[in-house]
Amino acid sequence: MQYILTRPEVNIPFLSPIINFLNKVPIINIIVHLILWRPIFDLLFVPGLVSVTIALIYIIWFERKITAKVQWRIGPLEVSRSIGGFLQPFADLFRYTFQEFVVPQQADKNYFIHAPALVFILSTLPIFFIPIGPLETNGIVNGIYGIYTGYDVLIAIALITLFNIGIILLGWASNDRFTYIGTVREALLYTGYEAILILSVVAILVIYGTANPFEIVNWQTTHLPGIIANPLAFLAFFIATLMATSRFPFEIPEADTEIVLGPYTEYSGITYGLVMTMSYEKLYILSLLMVLLFLNGWAGPYIPPLGALSYAIWFGIKTYIVMMILVFTRAVYGRYRPDQA
Repeated sequence: MQYILTRPEVNIPFLSPIINFLNKVPIINIIVHLILWRPIFDLLFVPGLVSVTIALIYIIWFERKITAKVQWRIGPLEVSRSIGGFLQPFADLFRYTFQEFVVPQQADKNYFIHAPALVFILSTLPIFFIPIGPLETNGIVNGIYGIYTGYDVLIAIALITLFNIGIILLGWASNDRFTYIGTVREALLYTGYEAILILSVVAILVIYGTANPFEIVNWQTTHLPGIIANPLAFLAFFIATLMATSRFPFEIPEADTEIVLGPYTEYSGITYGLVMTMSYEKLYILSLLMVLLFLNGWAGPYIPPLGALSYAIWFGIKTYIVMMILVFTRAVYGRYRPDQA
């Protein structure tokens, strides 16, 4: 692994005057240097936990609002009514945090309590292997990434495959008939889409001749975007993403009209908040990979005041557009029956 601890501090030109001022203040300057130290900055901000949290909160809000719009409803509006309920996700997050957490009598208590947090952490790991900016900016090694190995795409895909094992563990720990049915459906769906997902990635990597994310984006910049170089692989990856995240029309494991909420039925309070966001977290990660592999990654005009963060912004815009398209399917498609999927 290269440059994990030795990379220079983050340089954001338009914030330089503020940072220089804070560096003159005792104790505060230590905190500033710690935050701008690359391992901490990447872990917390880009591509770290803050970016993930914001993306998850507002993609859920967008899905609820766009679904309501298509169905001639209003959607979430109780909090911050004057700005269209924009702060509603934070109210929901606050509610889940302090809501009572109930452990069913029939559940395996230890697994039921600890599994949601473990699976949530596990599902976060692939993010740190997906760079969202070039390795160098203007000749300076200042890439925006968590961990760089040269095989990051393959590692991210391998970690994603572990996510479903965690979902099965959640359902098994609940020991409930609805969670059991949802868990079995999740396992069956997993066997269906995992091969499609892996084969679509392999198909595009064969064209690039590498699994190095930086070389992948460079190839697309100098030749063609992956969506043009191999449109069938892109289509397969897109459909596999819908299946992997239980999006409509593949919302079979969580069919609320049949099995309440599938593997997540018995969870409440903060654990429900965790398990509810897991599929969106996987949606975020797969959208990052889709942009990296097929949509030129972070390629876009360089914005001098933002420095290296300008590439992260272009990557983020593309990723959020992909996520909005994926969640829009909830509003326009019905759910397949298990025998149709």
